[in-house]
Amino acid sequence: MSSSIANHPDRLLPADAGVREIARSLHAAVEHLPIISPHGHVDAGMIARDDAFPDPTALLISPDHYVTRLLHANNVPLDALRVGGSQKVSALDAWKTFCANYHLFDGTASGYWLRQEFIEVFGIDDREITAENAEATYRAIQARIDAPDFRPRALMDSFSIEVLATTDDPLDDLAAHRQLAQDSSFAPRVLPTFRPDAYIKFWGADFAQKADALIQAAGEGKAGYDGYLAAMATRRQYFVEHGAVSSDHGAQTPATLKLDRDEAAALFAKGMAGTASMAEALAFEAHMMYQQAAMAVQDGLVMTMHPGVHRNTHTATLAAFGPDTGHDIPFAVDYAGGLRPLLEDFGTAPGFHFIPFTIDETVFSREIAPLAGFYPSVFIGAPWWFLDAPDAMMRFRSAVTETAGFSRSSGFIDDTRAFCSIPARHDASRRIEASFLARLVAEHRITEERAHQIIVDIVDAAPRRAFKL
Repeated sequence: MSSSIANHPDRLLPADAGVREIARSLHAAVEHLPIISPHGHVDAGMIARDDAFPDPTALLISPDHYVTRLLHANNVPLDALRVGGSQKVSALDAWKTFCANYHLFDGTASGYWLRQEFIEVFGIDDREITAENAEATYRAIQARIDAPDFRPRALMDSFSIEVLATTDDPLDDLAAHRQLAQDSSFAPRVLPTFRPDAYIKFWGADFAQKADALIQAAGEGKAGYDGYLAAMATRRQYFVEHGAVSSDHGAQTPATLKLDRDEAAALFAKGMAGTASMAEALAFEAHMMYQQAAMAVQDGLVMTMHPGVHRNTHTATLAAFGPDTGHDIPFAVDYAGGLRPLLEDFGTAPGFHFIPFTIDETVFSREIAPLAGFYPSVFIGAPWWFLDAPDAMMRFRSAVTETAGFSRSSGFIDDTRAFCSIPARHDASRRIEASFLARLVAEHRITEERAHQIIVDIVDAAPRRAFKL
């Protein structure tokens, strides 16, 4: 049998032999550095409890909307993949369906990550992932999952994860984070992240209920909008006290808006009553992005923004399987105009860090790099979601570097729920950075010595710097 491409030492490196040799050296310098993951969606409770993973389908297929959406596009029903808790088929049958359609992932980022997971985490050549071998590979992966050293805490060590940030509800008691922080036998840092989206978006089905609960829990005895703002600030401080370094905002657009107190209070009252128009709801969200920045200047949390996605666009799929099941679609954004009120007041505020992410590639060179190239508060968010892919990462680095250099980026962000894909994603990013820098060396634009310094900075120092780690 020919050797596998799954663990080929030159995967993702340049095709040109001379440039590839430089890239090999650069990648070797960072290949074994610890993983810093300051934004993601792994459940802290799973790590605190050290839960066993149930089966290959639950671990690798059902929760991964990168995987399930492409299968769905090729006429595989989501309930055949046990999405959203569906139990219409067995986990083994869902795995068989995946294996029969594994070829669909050729050329995709998901296919690359899966290949790395199979070979490096489970010891399986991905050429074995076929309809004929489905039951055998299922049993082999299940055996690995059942091993005592395949629990979340052990994997944190074997994956060399030094920092892992989660994404958490503002009213979460953060007990899992507290347990992990107090456990002297557990070295990695698992950090909470303040994510208030559901308490800001009027169009959420339970906005009023959530906002009222927030006010009752932390509003300092105040009512209405005043209690709401006080509660936001109080809960942010609670997160800071439990190790948080950032807040995250899945805003509809990058718009920010500075309203006076009475205007904002009137909008909030409409939101609580369910009478706000969509335009008013978006105006309030934009105002709250401004307010979150104002709070960040006070409490020091890094502010990250992830706008530009139409969420849960297929009503029937949302009703049957819930959110985050693959039917989110990106749209174009306007960062330069949207951020103007926020940056006008806080762009040069000492200690304020703001990290914009985008799925609209056109804004990398046109807006985000120029913003980060002037404002000391702005760091460029890494390629996210649909752009978290080798070719897109290379386009990103080319788009932003000539304007903002290497010092203004956030470092790599895996933004994942798929725990076992974290090492593959970070290694892919490191290989792309090595490839980009190798080209600059080969073109005599930077020295090889300087490239070695830069790649270490990109991989290790940049996320620590941007996220105040």
